Amino acid sequence: MAQMNLLQAVNNALITAMIQNDKVLVLGEDVGHFGGVFRATSHLQEKFGKGRCFNTPLTEQGIIGFANGLAAQGAFPVAEIQFADYIFPAFDQIVNETAKFRYRSGGQFSCGTLTIRTPYGGGIAGGHYHSQSPEAFFAHCPGLRIVVPRNPYQAKGLLLASIRDDNPVLFMEPKRLYRASVCDVPEDDYELPLGKADIVQEGEDITLVGWGAQVEILQRASERALEEGITCEIIDLRSIAPWDAETVIESVMKTNRLLINHEAPMTGGFAAEIATTIQDKCFLYLEAPIARVCGLDTPFPLAHEKEYMPDETKTYEAIIRTMHY
Repeated sequence: MAQMNLLQAVNNALITAMIQNDKVLVLGEDVGHFGGVFRATSHLQEKFGKGRCFNTPLTEQGIIGFANGLAAQGAFPVAEIQFADYIFPAFDQIVNETAKFRYRSGGQFSCGTLTIRTPYGGGIAGGHYHSQSPEAFFAHCPGLRIVVPRNPYQAKGLLLASIRDDNPVLFMEPKRLYRASVCDVPEDDYELPLGKADIVQEGEDITLVGWGAQVEILQRASERALEEGITCEIIDLRSIAPWDAETVIESVMKTNRLLINHEAPMTGGFAAEIATTIQDKCFLYLEAPIARVCGLDTPFPLAHEKEYMPDETKTYEAIIRTMHY
């Protein structure tokens, strides 16, 4: 075991994957000698050379287009989009090429070995071009996996599983957690299952569902609710596509209440998909309407970031409203 923050865990996962498989390549804006804007790819070029860790032009469409070609020819590219806010110029490449190449070619070609890493989310006073959470845009597209870690241990295990999975993966890293804390991370090679949620905390009164940095928010709100005798079951989805509906269904059948928390705007957010599924499968078990605590339906603000964020107080208040319905 070693103490690592989330950035170090990502870096360690990349080193582990590149040692284990010489077809793993890292590419993106400033990922080489500079190590990327957050230094997630530090020292990779020194260790593995410019042929396996290299800078690209500042063109997201070009990064993913080139990575698609690499993957289709047998490489395992890990492409970095410097901020999730800048992934949209590559949207066509991702949803019309990366996700569909296997299907449009009848299985003759695939981009399944491609992993796209990108930091997402607010909490760093980055304004509306460095704070967005666009996971729901991509969850709508069949053929992609979407994975979001909540801590360093999860980051390494999920990233290694993503790189080795036979499907293209969008790996979204909550940037406000990059250096926020450390935890024990195995220095050895390990993987965590994709598409399987993690029950972070067991409880009896209400199920709280989130992913990424918002899991910590759920934990804080749960602690406040416990002071009033309310026990919360907390589930970290870890994967948005596919998402582990069975684990959430089983929990809601036990607690009879559900709250979903995500940082993206509420309208069209992934919480709506979860709520619809649970309403369909657990309707007769529910004792209150399903609650959503999300970002606001506005561009991400700079001056009013704290008002925008679905924080522990908003979450706690929603728990109380649901319990007293």
